[in-house]
Amino acid sequence: MKRVVLLKGGWSGEREVSLVSAAACALALRDAGYDVVEFDVTRDLRDLLDILDPRPDVVFNALHGRYGEDGRIQGLLDILAVPYTHSGALASALAMNKEIAKRLFADAGIPCPPGKVISRNALLAGEAMERPYVLKPVEEGSSLGVHIVLEGQNAPPFDAARWAFGDEVMVERYIHGREITVAVMGDRSLGVTELRTNEGFYDYEAKYTEGRTNHLVPAPIHPDAYEQAMDFAVRAHRALGCRGVTRADFRYDDRASEPGEMFLLEINTQPGMTPLSLVPEQAAHAGISFPELVSWMVENASCED
Repeated sequence: MKRVVLLKGGWSGEREVSLVSAAACALALRDAGYDVVEFDVTRDLRDLLDILDPRPDVVFNALHGRYGEDGRIQGLLDILAVPYTHSGALASALAMNKEIAKRLFADAGIPCPPGKVISRNALLAGEAMERPYVLKPVEEGSSLGVHIVLEGQNAPPFDAARWAFGDEVMVERYIHGREITVAVMGDRSLGVTELRTNEGFYDYEAKYTEGRTNHLVPAPIHPDAYEQAMDFAVRAHRALGCRGVTRADFRYDDRASEPGEMFLLEINTQPGMTPLSLVPEQAAHAGISFPELVSWMVENASCED
């Protein structure tokens, strides 16, 4: 029986999401026959080193957000030569930095919304670009800190007092249209989902609050757009050197004509595994049960030693 240490929690803004993902994964892994040891990661590396001694067969990384999916924990596991799930250190770091990732996506021929990174002070001095546009942290996930600035809004576009994500801000042109997401497992896309929120945009609350968002699987979009989203997701996965399971998020604008325009927003190297999460849902649509999905992740774990 393989011994799997499942890392969860951490101290990022996505801690609660990680704990829910970890609970679901631990249950599924035990159902699949693995010996699972759960560990809530803290800033004390001695505790982490203790749980990894003796060395487990695999580390299942269920952390989300900074320090968990940005390459840092992956680098430590590489040094220890412990196989782990999801992408390696470099791919994880590249995916977390939206500015660098967009450059690599462009090199791979994948359209992304036009944008730039500017300082917080420059944003306070005036409009970052013609409205509508989107403000987001350069390095965060789960839509934390994302703010849409629309035409006709009277409120200031940026509230520095509530910004807790560093001195730089990613500014992107707002893409009208539909929210689309695609899961990639190894070297293939599992399917395409359209996300329709009952109110507002697909923010943190919409992602993790039951009843806030409808998941349409398969997405009811033009067949050519469906295939393009599947292709772009795999190309983005490869462009960053990802492995395991990832999820690519898109905006699809088909207001003027079909098949419309598809824009990649970002790739998530450690997508959520909560009861509301998209990857397990797409896997089920492709005929892969949740225990089969997490087992595949364990059996395909590796490290860069």
